[in-house]
Amino acid sequence: MTTLEISDPVTDWAQEVVDGWITSGQYGRLACQRHLNDLKYGPARGLEWRPEAANRALKFFPSVLMVTAGAKAGEPFNLPSYTKFVVGSLYGWYRKDSGRLRFRSSWIETGKGQIKSPVAAALGLYNMGFRGIPRAECYAIAKDRNQANVLFGDAAAMALAEMPDAEFDGESLVSRGTILTRGTGDMIWMLEHPESGSKFRSLAGDEKVNGPRPTYVAADEIHEWKSDGALKTWKSAGAKMPGDFLLWMSTNTPAADQPVATEWSHLHQRILRGEAEDDSAFAFIARIDPGDKPFEDEICWQKSMPCLGITFPIENVRIEVNSARNSVGMRLSTERLYFGVPVGSSEYWIDLDFWEAVQGNVDIADAGTADVYLTLDLSKKNDLTAVGMGWQDAKGVLHAAVQYWKPTEKLKEKSEEDHAQYVEWAAAVPPLLNLVPGRSIEYEFIAVLIKKLVATYNVPALVVDPAYLTDFRKACDNIGLDTWVWDPDEDVGSGLKIMIHGQGRLGMQSKKALWMPRSLQKFEDRILQRKIVIDESPITKWCSGNAAIQPDAQNNRFFIKKHQRGRIDGMTVLAMLSGAVDLVEPSEQSPWDSEEDLDALEAKIEAEMAALEEAMANVF
Repeated sequence: MTTLEISDPVTDWAQEVVDGWITSGQYGRLACQRHLNDLKYGPARGLEWRPEAANRALKFFPSVLMVTAGAKAGEPFNLPSYTKFVVGSLYGWYRKDSGRLRFRSSWIETGKGQIKSPVAAALGLYNMGFRGIPRAECYAIAKDRNQANVLFGDAAAMALAEMPDAEFDGESLVSRGTILTRGTGDMIWMLEHPESGSKFRSLAGDEKVNGPRPTYVAADEIHEWKSDGALKTWKSAGAKMPGDFLLWMSTNTPAADQPVATEWSHLHQRILRGEAEDDSAFAFIARIDPGDKPFEDEICWQKSMPCLGITFPIENVRIEVNSARNSVGMRLSTERLYFGVPVGSSEYWIDLDFWEAVQGNVDIADAGTADVYLTLDLSKKNDLTAVGMGWQDAKGVLHAAVQYWKPTEKLKEKSEEDHAQYVEWAAAVPPLLNLVPGRSIEYEFIAVLIKKLVATYNVPALVVDPAYLTDFRKACDNIGLDTWVWDPDEDVGSGLKIMIHGQGRLGMQSKKALWMPRSLQKFEDRILQRKIVIDESPITKWCSGNAAIQPDAQNNRFFIKKHQRGRIDGMTVLAMLSGAVDLVEPSEQSPWDSEEDLDALEAKIEAEMAALEEAMANVF
């Protein structure tokens, strides 16, 4: 048989995905396109596709192993859907120079029920005893030994199960003596392949092994890991191996506060998008796409669960979706675990049902003659800046919205650093993120917005974090916006009143001062009492997912970031708004003397905004 006659189910599946015959999400399509591109351009980089080797790995499953759990229990382990593409890719790509397997690591991210763990367990058996590797060392690891034993338990069950086409009832890999078990029942702790002197065992993620020489390491449920030290250690150990080595990493889509899996997922997303090059890293990420509505349209479900209806009943997902319709907290969890939507947090700072209940549509133009309170969290000039605005209606409900600003330069790099969709938010219509030219935010851009709001609405005060206030007031002077900083012991000034909002211990002594613990309490109270409507925004949702509350020694509570690279600016200005509306005295009159003055100012501001819009248009 010639090479052209060798069947190639891996490439066939990839082509069907790219051609649209198989439903797949963005990253699934990118993984398949990467395979097709490498068939064409890979040889120039020293890569070689061997479909016969891929088929050898694929045939191992149904010829040697049985499914041991679920609807297919007792049937030969035929690899369905994406698993055929994954396994075939891992064992069909080679380096021409060394003759080793191309891939040294793999990242597999899907929704629930996609048999990631059983496939990883079966590959442990394959590497241990069926690839001709003498003294192969294979390990199953997870955040703790109990979790590692889940994957290892699948391997033990397959070794003990009756083999396909067994010559007699009960014939298994163990009964034939092909594999030996150490321990019995649920206490099996190691499998051995005596012919090759190989072994397969489970370890806690941080458990040490003297002088490991790993051939295969299966790391499971990465989204639950608190540290990636073990992953780096095993990857380093594998790098020293002269022969084949594979670090398998499998996970559900991580939440915003699960930084280990988030970091690794972002890395492999970049590889699939072609923004990072690593021929030794395989990635398959199954998620629904932006704009998909999984609670309304079942068609998109297959994007995150390619084996839906094969290994996982669709009715199970329908039950979860219907249950989640009545609980916002459960809805977010369902979106993440089943559909790959990386929203929210595994542990929110407030009850998610209450948080989602106050999300809505807020248009500042609806304020009319009501007092409009403004809050500002200035950043370093290259960070995210947030402006909060809100007013109370006749029922005492605060209607709050946030605008966000970011420099254009190095926006993609910042997206990766912060694990944020800055590029997509800026490209939305209308933009969710305001971009300013250059590498830093000139505060004049923010000052122009404040000036326009002051000219249009009754603004009792602008409440600010004191950081960078001096620079901001200079920017206000530069565009002709007069400001003064309120002090309870001094006379009233002229222009826009600015009130300092204490973020740390500053402000705790005075009931007249704005202080974060008091504002945070008022913010929580408004959410729980449904006395606030927050303009729904993916950026605000992202900020909320990054937030946590930490008390000090005196039980004063503050917002903090859950992890270093998150941003919580939206939460900060919303809390400041909640404090401001209860403390700042209402405005008695417009700060402008006459309609003529206001008309002239509005004309001037419109000209400035037109110039600003032209500058922002040039960014793209």
